[in-house]
Amino acid sequence: MVRLTKIYTRGGDKGQTSLGDGTRVPKHDQRLAAYGTVDEANAAIGVVRLYTTGEPDAMLGRIQNEMFDLGADLARPGETFDAPNELRMVESQVKRLEQEIDRMNASLAPLNSFILPGGSIAAAHLHVARTLTRRAEREMAALAAHEAVNPAAMRYINRLSDHLFVLGRALNANGANDVLWVPGASR
Repeated sequence: MVRLTKIYTRGGDKGQTSLGDGTRVPKHDQRLAAYGTVDEANAAIGVVRLYTTGEPDAMLGRIQNEMFDLGADLARPGETFDAPNELRMVESQVKRLEQEIDRMNASLAPLNSFILPGGSIAAAHLHVARTLTRRAEREMAALAAHEAVNPAAMRYINRLSDHLFVLGRALNANGANDVLWVPGASR
């Protein structure tokens, strides 16, 4: 468990920070960009939770915790991702997202158009979280182009954006309040 007794350490005053293994890297390092963007998406989900209750809120609360797990995974470089004492994303977390997506999607009408961000307050904020999640995925893919990244973490972030999209539709009265794109409507 993490215990923080002092918030500022002055360790980053010269533009460097420590990774989970103690390695010092510049604050513009690709690994930091990846887990920093995961943190941004997590903060956006925190805003969504101001407008949710019940099962949607419980799912988002679990996801927020898993996103800290994802950040911890990304903060620890390595070539292996199944060491028993390291906090790494695992396939069961990906499967849970897939099961929830399938369950929510079963009650939604098929889409006949792309959706514009909006509808309910919660859905609009979910679209912000979804786009931040997609950016986190791009940052993680950029990192994976030159360093090892846990494959389960990559699958998780990809499914998460889908989950947030489907949850947004569910919170838009099961799609009834979705705002649909009308191509060329203002021509």
